[in-house]
Amino acid sequence: MIFFFGTRPGKKETKVLNDVTCPYCNQTGTLTAVAQPNYAHLFWIPLFTINNIRYAECSHCKKVYYKEDFTQEMERALSK
Repeated sequence: MIFFFGTRPGKKETKVLNDVTCPYCNQTGTLTAVAQPNYAHLFWIPLFTINNIRYAECSHCKKVYYKEDFTQEMERALSK
């Protein structure tokens, strides 16, 4: 019997952080947060989430902030 098991990224969710200032270039409203889960699947059916990748990117300076680099202001805006 053959089993097809693997991992696959889920659907990307994006959110514009309008009232948040980029710590690098000090521009307001240029950050976009992205969350994308990775799933373990069997026969291309998602079973459970392995991890969730979260990052924010500034559209002005192109700086990327990963989850561990988020400021308190970014965390508050994401929890709204």
